Parts: sequence; C-alpha cells; structure tokens
Amino acid sequence: MTVDFHQYKVLGPTLLLILPGQLHSIEQYENESMEYENIIFHPSMLISKQADTTATGFLLPLFAGQVTVPTVFTPVYPYYTDVVAPIDACDEICKTMPQGYELYIKSKLYEFFFILDNRCRNLSTSKGNRKTLDKIKVVLKYIENNYMNRISIADIAATVDFSESHFMRYFKETMGTSFVDYLRDYRLTMASRLLTTSDSAILDIASETGFDNLSYFNRVFKKKYGMTPRQFRSESFPGTENN
Repeated sequence: MTVDFHQYKVLGPTLLLILPGQLHSIEQYENESMEYENIIFHPSMLISKQADTTATGFLLPLFAGQVTVPTVFTPVYPYYTDVVAPIDACDEICKTMPQGYELYIKSKLYEFFFILDNRCRNLSTSKGNRKTLDKIKVVLKYIENNYMNRISIADIAATVDFSESHFMRYFKETMGTSFVDYLRDYRLTMASRLLTTSDSAILDIASETGFDNLSYFNRVFKKKYGMTPRQFRSESFPGTENN
C-alpha cells in the first residue's frame, strides 16, 4: 500500500486510514493472496453545514491535512483494539441492515474519530510537504485525464508552471521514477484493465491507452507482466486466445 509516497507492506489484520486528497494505491505483494474491504464516505456526512466545535476542533483540520494521525493500525499499535472496534461494528451491522442502521453507523464513525482525536493525534504536516503534494496531485490528475492522448514534457510541465528540465527533476525526486516511465506504466495498467473488462481488439486497446505502435505496446506489456497482452487476456478469460 502506498499513501502520499510512503510504502507500507500490509499484513492482516490491519486497518488503514486514507484521508481526503491523499494519494494512494494498492497492489498485491508478489504472489501473495490479497483481500480487503473499503468503507468510503464523504466528510460532509459528519460535518453539519453550520460547523461546530466537533468539526472545527478536529475533523476539518484533519481532513485538510493540518493535523495527522497514523495511517496504518496493526495489532501491535497501543490503541488498535479501540480503533478497529467501531469499524468492525459498522461492518457487522451492514450484514443485516436493521431499521435505523444508518444512525448506528454514523455514531460509530464519530466514535472512531473521537478515538483518533483523543489518543492518536500527531504533529502537523509540514507546509513544504503539503506544497509538494498539491503540485504532484495536479500532475497525476492531468495524466489520469489525458493518458490516452499524446502528452509532451512541455504540456505536463505547464500544468505546474515548471520548465521542462525542472519538471523532469522534480517528478523524479518526488515519485522516485521518471515521468516517461511513470506514464508508460500507468498506460499499461489501464490497458491491463481493459483486457480483462472489455472485448475490444488488442490493437484498439493499445490505441485507447496512448500506444500508437502495436509492436512497442506488446513488447513493454510483456516486460511488465511477463506475458503478451493476448496471453494476459486468455488467462483471465480462457477461450479468448484469438481475440
């Protein structure tokens, strides 16, 4: 699991807290099996339009990144049992969803954040790190919206008002990989999803994910996944070898 550029090797049972605006991704570790559940809700669910001290004292600063709490909670964490109890309770009641269960879930979410505020609050985030995150979010959002098109270094650098050379250096220092390598890997990830969720021709998938040369697409895909796009699809959908 990666959250705001910090990598965590997560073993069960573990609870992870992802706050609004945090960059995050998850991937299977080598050949280990992986199973996880998400509880996703909008902050407005807990914050009234007329903000009170509940919001201004902790929730709003937390969601804005002005205070921090741990991201990963494992059984060795001192308050692990207290932290996971409200979340487990939400999961349990959703199995039956009795009358008024929404109120119960909301109360448990308040309990969860009370524990974070009362026992797990940490130091404020640095302004420098926040500025870096804000800029890289703009860049990553641009990639997300435009990966299927041609993206020049000049185009992407302009999104954060950097020169091309400064942008290349900034991206490498921030992401730990070059922009060119990151973009290629992102496109390959999108292509792998289309191979397993659509019946589009491989040539069309290559084009839809920003690859204008099929031979190059096949070569870099095999380098990343250890098999050709056709083999990748046939493993997901046996009997589709000819598609």
